[in-house]
Amino acid sequence: MKRREFITLIGGAAVWPLAARAQQAAMPVIGLLDPRSPDALTDRLRGFRQGLRETGFAEGENIAIEYRWANNQLDRLPALVTDLVHRRVAVIASPGGPDATLAAKATTETLPIVFLVGEDPVGLGLVTSLAQPGGNITGVNLFTGELTAKRLELLRMLVPGAARVAVLVNPATATITERTLRDLEPAARAMGLHIRILNASTGQEISAAFATFERERPDAVLVGLDPFFAGRRVQLVHLATRYAVPAAYTVRDFAEAGGLISYGASIVDAWRQVGVYCGRVLKGAKPAELPVVQSSKFELVINAETARMLGLTVPPSLLAIADEVIE
Repeated sequence: MKRREFITLIGGAAVWPLAARAQQAAMPVIGLLDPRSPDALTDRLRGFRQGLRETGFAEGENIAIEYRWANNQLDRLPALVTDLVHRRVAVIASPGGPDATLAAKATTETLPIVFLVGEDPVGLGLVTSLAQPGGNITGVNLFTGELTAKRLELLRMLVPGAARVAVLVNPATATITERTLRDLEPAARAMGLHIRILNASTGQEISAAFATFERERPDAVLVGLDPFFAGRRVQLVHLATRYAVPAAYTVRDFAEAGGLISYGASIVDAWRQVGVYCGRVLKGAKPAELPVVQSSKFELVINAETARMLGLTVPPSLLAIADEVIE
């Protein structure tokens, strides 16, 4: 081999890795911010990546994802957002509720943010309207709170003899609680149900609320929509089992943890929609012009094992419309 050819080969070998690194460095980066830990989010992350694939993006191939988890320490969120901004990510995905999204909104007014919230995003101050979000933020609304009356109806179908229903709400999230009660009270009157409101904003207050069941036995309990309750689902399901009270919840996570029945938007599908919107932003769409998506896929999940433990027979009419029955 001639010396010139040898030098050319050596030079080429050195250039290719550099080119590959340059190509990798140019790959757009999504920052995924969540207040929780990733341990129980495998299915949701799969849904997020599916949404990205639907818009032509695959992690490790033509996009990178920087994950930032607060591990349920909400005071860490501002620093995590700041880190993502300094890393110049192309878009921040915030599928873990309003706390992370509000932290991102407070940090940057220019970097695109795609949220997932169960509350009204206009009421939260995230967007100016659902149709025209304005600013740098858009996303997905779970449309879960508006299903309170339907949740009560399904619980009554499962416990037809119920007359008194305890309703657990979190007064710390006043907007959610007000909407829950506004939707709930007329529905309860129409069904002839007596409603007793219980307030809880801490784990101790949840335990105290359930402790009242020893002297005031409700026929069933309805757990209201709240991110705090979602994080305490194991405690809530355990207490419902301990006091042998039928309980209805907002999302399937509760039923999977042993809760009797859940009805709400499909969280996995909502994460998929967040992925789709992140993909569209990467392709040049402006958040201000992307209408907020309202979830259209809902799930009714019944835990048949829990029903048997409570001595309940799931009626065929309810089994027929259930998306999943956990045995």
